Amino acid sequence: MGKYIIKRVLLAILSILIVSAITFFVMNTIPGGPFNKEKATSVEAQKVLEERYHLDKPVTEQYVLYMQNLLHGDWGVSLHSGRDIWGEISSRFSVSAKLGGMAALVAIIIGLILGSIAALTRNRWPDRLIVFLTTLGTAMPSFVLATLLLLVFCLRLKIVPVWSASNPNYLLPIIALSLYPMAYITRLTKTSMLDALNQDYIRTARAKGVASWKVIFKHALRNALIPVITYVGPMIAYILTGSMVVENIFTIGGLGSSFVTSITNRDYTMIMATTIFLAILMVIANLLTDIAYKLVDPRITFN
Repeated sequence: MGKYIIKRVLLAILSILIVSAITFFVMNTIPGGPFNKEKATSVEAQKVLEERYHLDKPVTEQYVLYMQNLLHGDWGVSLHSGRDIWGEISSRFSVSAKLGGMAALVAIIIGLILGSIAALTRNRWPDRLIVFLTTLGTAMPSFVLATLLLLVFCLRLKIVPVWSASNPNYLLPIIALSLYPMAYITRLTKTSMLDALNQDYIRTARAKGVASWKVIFKHALRNALIPVITYVGPMIAYILTGSMVVENIFTIGGLGSSFVTSITNRDYTMIMATTIFLAILMVIANLLTDIAYKLVDPRITFN
C-alpha cells in the first residue's frame, strides 16, 4: 500500500507538471495579452509592465521562472488587480468549497437512496418514476436549470431571495449543482445494485436467513459502491471548486467565477494558479478514491 501511494504521488507530480505546461504554452499562443485593454496603454508603460512580470522574456524562460517561484510557495500576483493570488484563491475557494461540499453531500446521499430504491423496485412505478427523473436530470444542463430556478423562485415567485454575500441562501445553487451528479449516481447505484443482487453470495445470505436489510445494505450496497466511488472522487474535486456557470448566474464570488473573470481579462498568473490548484484537487481526489476502494472491498490489492 505504501509503495503504491508513493508511486501515485510521483505520477501526480508528473501530471501536474504536464497540465501546467500545456496550460502555460497554450495560453501564451492566444493573441493579445493581459495589458491589452479598451483604453490603450502607452508603449513605454506596457514595456515596463512586461519587464516587471517577465513577459518580455522567451515563453520557455517565463515558464521556468514561474515554476521556480511556485516551488518556493510563491503563486505570484494577479496581473489584473495586483492582489496576492494565494490569498485570492483561499478566500474564494472557501465560498466554493462550502457550496460545493453541501451540493456533493446532497448528490451522494440522495443518489444512493434513489438508486437503491430503483434497484429494489425494478420495473415497478417507483423505479419508472426515478428513471424518468434521473433521465431529465442528466439531460438538463446546469446553466439552464440555474437560470430557470433564478427566474421562477427569485424573480417571479420571490420565494427565495437573490444571492447576497451578507445573507447567502444556498438552496437554489445547491439544487443547480447537485442535480446532474445526483442523477448520475442514482443510475450508477441502480445498475451496480442489480448486478450485486444477482450474485451467488446474495442468494447464499438469503438462504441462510440473513435479514433483508442486512443483505441489502451490508452485502449488496457495499459491493455496488465501487463504480460510484470511481465517479464521486473527481466529481467532488470539480464541485468543490464551484461550477463556473452556476456561480456566474447566481453572482456567487467563488473560485469558479474568478476563473472565468481571469480568462476574460487574460490574467495569465491567475489562470495558471487556478488550473494548477484544480489539478492538485483532482489528483488528491483520485488518490483518496483508490484508498476508498480498499476500505470498501478489502480483497482489492494495489501493485
